[in-house]
Amino acid sequence: MKKVTLLTGTAALMAALSAPAFAQTEIATGADATGISEINDRLIDVEDAVQDDFDRDNDDARFGNPDRREGLFGSVALTYAGSTGNDESQDFSLAGRVSSNQGPWQQSVGMLIEFGDDDQGNKDKEEVSTIYDGAYYFNDRFYAFVLGRFSVDGLANGDPDYDGQPIEEIDEKLSDFARDGFIGVGPGYRVINTDTTAWRVQAGIGYRYTQTGAQKSGFDYVDEDDDGVLERVAVDESSDSGIGYIVSSRLYHRFNDMVFITNDTDYLSSEDSADVITNQFGVNFRMSDQLATRISYTTEYQEDRQIRTDNTLGVSVVYGF
Repeated sequence: MKKVTLLTGTAALMAALSAPAFAQTEIATGADATGISEINDRLIDVEDAVQDDFDRDNDDARFGNPDRREGLFGSVALTYAGSTGNDESQDFSLAGRVSSNQGPWQQSVGMLIEFGDDDQGNKDKEEVSTIYDGAYYFNDRFYAFVLGRFSVDGLANGDPDYDGQPIEEIDEKLSDFARDGFIGVGPGYRVINTDTTAWRVQAGIGYRYTQTGAQKSGFDYVDEDDDGVLERVAVDESSDSGIGYIVSSRLYHRFNDMVFITNDTDYLSSEDSADVITNQFGVNFRMSDQLATRISYTTEYQEDRQIRTDNTLGVSVVYGF
């Protein structure tokens, strides 16, 4: 297996949907035809991505049970785009979340459905995912969590998505997870909980189920002679399942009103699936009310990859005037 999906912390893996907002397709008369609307949409995407970087570090559960909306609430969003002419593509997404917060008990269920065809009309996405995120806060320091996720990738198999698809692309599909699920429970504890430093750790035990495209199809492509030629071989196992473990750490320290650091670490292990370790270190500077900078360094280790460790440097800057 080459790819492993990781559940991290007690945060849900799909962003919460806000109240519906609708806008016209152009920001000013003539903006669509001149290409201004398209560039403006890309500007908004960059601004949103930068804001997300800062929001992840501004963890609302850092010091204790966050003050969230009480009761039962939720939302559903649907989007579809299809094009004909020079390009024959379409994309469909349906996302929904239902949350329930009652005092110390907080939980949410999320669903995400995505289907898409590329510019040539070939399928490039067919995924369905559900998640569950629950937490019970006994006090500001001690809590219990429940995490659950199940994902299905309809394209992770040995069937070609279009006529003449190269074997290398099919081999990549066979290494993807056709099904990937995890359910886990455990305790969490805030080791340090002061105005300037917060450190919480949590550990859970659960059950993990995975099925690769090769296991689903019953065959795989392997370079047995190391000559660059892929040969088809039979796969006997239909899936992998077993006890899984997750350990997480969240560290925050503020040096002053201008600078704070964060370090997030996650380790996921199971009996039959590859281990995954991720660590993200971030430094946040607020130079003034108008200028803020975030520098992060992310390391991701996956046991079954040829190059096991990936490192990513990220820089986000926001300046308002």
